Amino acid sequence: MDIYEFEKWVFKNFKINLSAYKSNQLHRRINSLMSRVGVDSFEEYTKLLLKDEEQRQKFMDFITINVTEFFRNPDLFDELTKKIEKEILPNNKALKVWSAACSNGSEPYSLAMILDSLEPSGKCKITATDLDNTILNKAKTGEYQEAEIKNIKPEYIKKYFTKQNDKYIISSKIKSMVNFKKHDLILDDYDKGFDIIVCRNVVIYFNNDIKNNIYKKFHDSLKPGGLLFVGATESIYNYKEMGFEKSSTFIYRKA
Repeated sequence: MDIYEFEKWVFKNFKINLSAYKSNQLHRRINSLMSRVGVDSFEEYTKLLLKDEEQRQKFMDFITINVTEFFRNPDLFDELTKKIEKEILPNNKALKVWSAACSNGSEPYSLAMILDSLEPSGKCKITATDLDNTILNKAKTGEYQEAEIKNIKPEYIKKYFTKQNDKYIISSKIKSMVNFKKHDLILDDYDKGFDIIVCRNVVIYFNNDIKNNIYKKFHDSLKPGGLLFVGATESIYNYKEMGFEKSSTFIYRKA
């Protein structure tokens, strides 16, 4: 079995399309992971993934890149907050928001805190999606360690969290604003009618064809004037071809 046969095996068994990722980077990641567990061939590794749930989850985490944090790049979130307050909320108090590839929930809960601080009616709703069921289940608990909340403003921690032993539990109001569900950005259909889509630090790992297709589908999923917020290393250089205009650095508006 070579790397391409392994990719087909992963798609058949886990419904993850590894061919969508940048190949050199992906192959290095897989070889590194195999080396860590002392496996020399893809045949051995497939057997390990089938029988060992812990290693299977490590593979999923490693490939789907579950790295996130609350208010990642706080200055960019501050810019998004200003855009929402000045451009989006004046026309609609019941926003429909999508946090794509949401990982452990830090991002959609960050958005929920922003929206509640701007419009505390509770009418704004966030759909949070990810490929990994295990990480989605963690996100639904709304429980975080102190190190995980380092970027959150003290007033937000005081207002939206309760400390229990060594964990910080997010408030029921914030949890109620977020609906978590499984979704594959490459394979699944996209919902429509969003005012805001946030997808950060994920698309960078995909090849250009997949990346462009995702951005086009994001465009179709947004309302006219809706905002797309991307990661701090993910400038969309051909944004005009996608039907966007640049609202500010890393924030694009559907024209």
